[in-house]
Amino acid sequence: MKKLTSTLLEPAELGSLAWFLDAAGLPSADLTEPGRMFVRFDADSLVGYGGLEGEGDDRLLRSIVILNDRRGLGWGRTLVASLEGQARDLGARRLHLLTTTAAPFFRSLGYVDADRDAAPPTVASSLEFTSLCPASATYLVKAL
Repeated sequence: MKKLTSTLLEPAELGSLAWFLDAAGLPSADLTEPGRMFVRFDADSLVGYGGLEGEGDDRLLRSIVILNDRRGLGWGRTLVASLEGQARDLGARRLHLLTTTAAPFFRSLGYVDADRDAAPPTVASSLEFTSLCPASATYLVKAL
């Protein structure tokens, strides 16, 4: 497996991310809102994208998308590990996420099911929780 590199996306580059998120059926309506950072991951060519949202101890893991031809090769694990490291470096102690399709994948990375009603206020008030993801989405948390 080649080395994964990450590049923080500038606002003008969010259109590419939105296209891939839309194609994967993931939310993209709030990418330009404040308090979000999105990263492009490459290994000679594009592997995928991911992001973090929020401040402080509790942050959201967001917008994880791996290109179809790169799936099943371990890149998802590597990409999430990179974002977890970035979150730790920013002072996060826990990462939260909502998913409708990838709960088994995230559980295999140490994320555990949580009660959505117990989400910290900063997470529970996010657009991801209040309007972008359906109430049926699985809520997972991981201590960093």
